[in-house]
Amino acid sequence: MAHIVIGGGVVGLSIAYGLLKRGKDVVVLDGADDDFRASRGNFGLIWIQGKGEHAPHYATWSRRSADLWAGFAKDLLVETGVDVAYQDAGGIDYFTDEDVLEKRGRSLSQLAQQLDDDYPFEILDHSKLKALVPEIGPKVVGGIYSPMDGHVNPLSLLRALSIAVRNAGGTIRTGAQVISVGARDRDFSVLLADGAKIDGDALVLAAGLGSVELAEELGFDAPIRPQQGQVLITEKLPHFLKYPSGTIRQVNEGGVQIGASKSEAGTNDSEDIATSASLAQHAIDIFPHLERVKLVRSWAALRIMSPDGYPIYQRSQSARGASFVTCHSGITLAAAHASLMPDWILERNRAPDVSQFSESRFHV
Repeated sequence: MAHIVIGGGVVGLSIAYGLLKRGKDVVVLDGADDDFRASRGNFGLIWIQGKGEHAPHYATWSRRSADLWAGFAKDLLVETGVDVAYQDAGGIDYFTDEDVLEKRGRSLSQLAQQLDDDYPFEILDHSKLKALVPEIGPKVVGGIYSPMDGHVNPLSLLRALSIAVRNAGGTIRTGAQVISVGARDRDFSVLLADGAKIDGDALVLAAGLGSVELAEELGFDAPIRPQQGQVLITEKLPHFLKYPSGTIRQVNEGGVQIGASKSEAGTNDSEDIATSASLAQHAIDIFPHLERVKLVRSWAALRIMSPDGYPIYQRSQSARGASFVTCHSGITLAAAHASLMPDWILERNRAPDVSQFSESRFHV
């Protein structure tokens, strides 16, 4: 019998890839092209600094995944021939306000203390930052560098995972709209809109925002909501930006990607001029030479957010063999989802302890 993975984005495919590595039969059910797809609209960061400021266990989990990323990217290249453009030179957050920079520095110092100082970062004033990144403008008062951060090409990652899953013997059914799920202990039957029925003895619900409609049938609360983010990308430029930030990075093809807006706009995934203008101005404040560069594309996408912003990993209490996995950091956590989470799904002794990410934390 198969392990059924509902969701063909980065989260679902990473888990499917890991299950196949453990010798399991896997069927991935990927929805329609017009579904809300975070994997096609995200920023591509493997980002650690600042994550888990109020939850050290989340900082540790994110760091653990980042440490696995080099091997994960190498394995995908060997198995699929797809280079996901993984880069790990570190990342820099840029600041135009001294008070905000000082506040962030204090916050990271407090987090580092909770993690026994195993949380490297460096606060750079304007002159030190300019020596590292000469292109910054006069409005930049400083930055925070951390060697823990990196980035990838998220579309290449999605392609590599799809190929890797198929190469390992997995099945990916595209356009697979799930109508209902029959769920009993170790016995699952998924009905698709085209009339097909997929049976399995285990199931992973990793369909992002699409998980909400199926959660109750499987015994999950799935307290998640959409959060809109908008992104701009410029024409291809000579490479000048070695270090990504949480708002600006230069992709491997040369374009500069600009983002990090946050809007509680429901399921509205349309761009608006005011947000695009604000993002563009922020980029120009950091790198003034971008004022003369053409924008070639913009888009909006929906993040998957839990009430506290952290991942949810939950096993069903009503249907053994069903697991719910969701997060808004699918790129950062992809390596952990492929390398570590399959053991948790399979309930093996060496599984990571992710109990702090269960739905029970919302019932206090």
